[in-house]
Amino acid sequence: MRTGAVITAAGMSSRMGDFKPMLSIGGISIAERVIATLQQSGATEIVMVTGFNAEVLEHHLASRGVVFLRNEQYENTTMFDSACLGLSYIRDKCDRVLFTPVDIPLFTSSTVRRLMESDADVAVPVCDGKPGHPTLISCALIGSILADPGNDGLRGALQRCGAETVRIPVEDKGILHDADTPEDYADLLRYHNMQLVRPVVDVSLVKEKPFFDSRLAMLFRQVEETGSVRSACKRVQMSYSSCWNVIRTLESQLQRPLIERNQGGAGKRRSHLTADGKKLLTLYEEYSAALRDDARRLYDEYFREFFSSAENET
Repeated sequence: MRTGAVITAAGMSSRMGDFKPMLSIGGISIAERVIATLQQSGATEIVMVTGFNAEVLEHHLASRGVVFLRNEQYENTTMFDSACLGLSYIRDKCDRVLFTPVDIPLFTSSTVRRLMESDADVAVPVCDGKPGHPTLISCALIGSILADPGNDGLRGALQRCGAETVRIPVEDKGILHDADTPEDYADLLRYHNMQLVRPVVDVSLVKEKPFFDSRLAMLFRQVEETGSVRSACKRVQMSYSSCWNVIRTLESQLQRPLIERNQGGAGKRRSHLTADGKKLLTLYEEYSAALRDDARRLYDEYFREFFSSAENET
């Protein structure tokens, strides 16, 4: 099944006193950490709903292969409204969706995989008896969620939609650690310093130089969805001229057209992937998923015992 993800990051971080998504955690930001874990877990379409400081955050994450949607009314709306923006966008693009606020960055890819192995319509990870994030939701439920008044937020909407929520026990306290206040952030950093090392795979196809990677794959998906290279560029935070330069270079290296432009109604030009473009995107996504699976298996084979013993000594 195809799994997407929605990250809400529209809030004003008023209790923190600093902009939470861009706070550092290790060598990367909180937002980058959430995205990296979801990508490593196999989420194929990741949507981030921005609002406060939207341009700054979108620029910060421009190379991360994420689709950005803006909650322009972030000052007067709730997280549930931002969640609905993301869920409405992704509902017809995957079979199920992982939902999380941006300020819970330390859940692990193994926890996400446990959720994805579940056949439940709604699944939440539970550690020490407490539910956390991310939440796995069947896209078949999104219509009911969008029609809900939003009392008690997304959790209340899920309770009222009639689907059973399956609690998935995990040994991952990262599902509980948020960064709502400076004290929470300090606890988050302490927990982060005790976490295990993990493998991260980012796939690039190379001839003389790299010519296709995760960012181009995201661009191709957006071209096919929007029918417009210009709209696709905006969503992935690439300039229009840079996009076409990259596309033409790629087509030249492969010696075949990958994106076609046709005249649409009212004089508008429409863009879509050619059969070769679709095939390249599908093969890249399947190949990347297979490599992530192999990387996790090989990591366990070579490093798990070493890093587990190192953690136990600290």
